[in-house]
Amino acid sequence: MQQTTNTILMIRPVHFRMNEQTAINNYFQEDLDIKNADINAKAQEEFDAYVEKLRAVGINVIVEEDDKLLDTPDSIFPNNWVSFHENGNVGLYPMFAENRRKERREEIFTRLEKEGFKINNIVDYTAAETEGVFLEGTGSLLLDRVNDKAYCALSPRADEGLFIEFCEDFEYTPVVFTAFQTVDGKRMPIYHTNVVMCLAETFAVICLDTIDDKKERKSVIKSLKEDGKEIINITEDQVANFAGNMLQVKGKDDKLYLIMSQAAFDSLSAEQIKAIEKHCDILSSSLETIETCGGGSARCMMAEVFLPKG
Repeated sequence: MQQTTNTILMIRPVHFRMNEQTAINNYFQEDLDIKNADINAKAQEEFDAYVEKLRAVGINVIVEEDDKLLDTPDSIFPNNWVSFHENGNVGLYPMFAENRRKERREEIFTRLEKEGFKINNIVDYTAAETEGVFLEGTGSLLLDRVNDKAYCALSPRADEGLFIEFCEDFEYTPVVFTAFQTVDGKRMPIYHTNVVMCLAETFAVICLDTIDDKKERKSVIKSLKEDGKEIINITEDQVANFAGNMLQVKGKDDKLYLIMSQAAFDSLSAEQIKAIEKHCDILSSSLETIETCGGGSARCMMAEVFLPKG
């Protein structure tokens, strides 16, 4: 099993804007006082520059255009509806926002098969939507593929029962906690695990201060240390700058990169940068419009492809 891949699926947006349906519990989203068409154009610019940077270091980026006929403002974040696994399994996930459910498109699987990847089996959890139960892909699930562990911060978009079911189906040991942020003076659950935590091959970037329950915090630390991962702790302010929303990817000759946004990079201290660079290089790109309106960042935009070649 490998923790990192060099193949990434990304969806180029055509109707990107602030999604009013996700803003209910994604407190990172803000409305920009410009027209939606301008927001989409800016998002496309940021997307294209980002893809170019990834490809420049030898990362295999498969770009699929969003469907113009679907009103899917968040299609730029494909990791929430799908996950691809080394045994040829594909996970399909139930989404909180109704207008995000249209992002699940058959033609994306056809495209991957055209690129030479093999899909053996689709494990479909989407029926849970009818019961108002959600688990938003690798936004909710942080997979330690080598040590067979799955980390999940519970929230309205990450149901514990469904998470346990996923762990049984995919043979992961569950590590459950709740991560919080302060919104209008109240501690509210953070909507996705991958906003507060990033798992790399030999280290983890995590905001331990978001885990208010001391027992849960201890259990997460213990689990990471057991697997020999160096813990690089970040602050809640850095989480607000998407410093938790990073992904380690392989480039040319299997060289490892930690991918993040420019805002995330700018929020890191010299000491944190040094700690990361002991393990791998950093690659950052400006995603200001996408972060502001979408409430997601560099990691959310990449769906890792671990499928076998056909």
